[in-house]
Amino acid sequence: MPRVVVTGAAGFIGWKTSEKLLERGYEVIGLDNLDGYYPVQLKMWRLNRLRGFKRFKFYELDVENFEALRILFEESGPIDAIINLAARAGVRASVENPWIYFKTNAIGTLNLLELCKDFGVRKFILASSSSVYAGHPMPFKEDLPVNSPISPYAASKKAAEVCCYTYHHLYGVDVSVLRYFTVYGPAGRPDMSVLKFIRRVDEGRPITLYGDGTQRRDFTYIDDIAEGTIRALRPLGYEIINLGGNRPYELKYLIALIERELGKKAIIDYKPFQRTDMRHTWADISKARRLLGWEPKVGLEEGVRRTVKWYLKNRNWLVKLSF
Repeated sequence: MPRVVVTGAAGFIGWKTSEKLLERGYEVIGLDNLDGYYPVQLKMWRLNRLRGFKRFKFYELDVENFEALRILFEESGPIDAIINLAARAGVRASVENPWIYFKTNAIGTLNLLELCKDFGVRKFILASSSSVYAGHPMPFKEDLPVNSPISPYAASKKAAEVCCYTYHHLYGVDVSVLRYFTVYGPAGRPDMSVLKFIRRVDEGRPITLYGDGTQRRDFTYIDDIAEGTIRALRPLGYEIINLGGNRPYELKYLIALIERELGKKAIIDYKPFQRTDMRHTWADISKARRLLGWEPKVGLEEGVRRTVKWYLKNRNWLVKLSF
């Protein structure tokens, strides 16, 4: 079976994608720097589940460290594909320290593309973001001219996409750029709305809501995202593909679902809308259907139910974490 390098393997999407690859018999080499952007205990929870697979090897490496990456590739033997899910995440945090976003998201991607060229890796998948579509009419289609990012995070993702095209053009690297839309689910990122809101409603703490709650997000369940990512391993040339839930929901509706599942009422602390945020996201997924035979299977109601169930099962150790 193919050998795949998954960067960000202890991250949310990296963990679930690695798990699905391993279940299908792939050999996975997982890389992650285990940074402390959010509690490392959650990353270790994910990583420990991957370590139960015989075909999984893990290396604590940073994609910014080109020399260390090169040594790994020299010693590992042939690699069939790289799935680059290592990234600095968080739109608002990128305003505070834009340098680290470009180092990881853009330079890290460049380092991996150089390894594709030097070691003959035939397939490269880049995790990009719906954030690049700011200012465009919905639903967002892949051929929109996304030249006006409104946050350093979005700008760093756009830079990574451009690097991918360059290496496809110059060296024939087969590249799939996947633009993810608001990924959530069990063991999700605690800095994002779904898990953060669940904990705060459960504990009776206020939810900080930027805006009036009518802003809409195209929430996409983690298993669907991982499935689409794996399907993108097929030869495609160079393609940008949306992976989204294909239906936007207001944040007020998300909160109502969480209230229903927990049987508790949310306390909401309203704040002004942030300039770096997008008011609405909505993916046109017709290209994913055509090229990958993919579409989401888990709706928001079921996805929230599963996420609340996971939270309640793991609440004893989650409540000890800072988020």
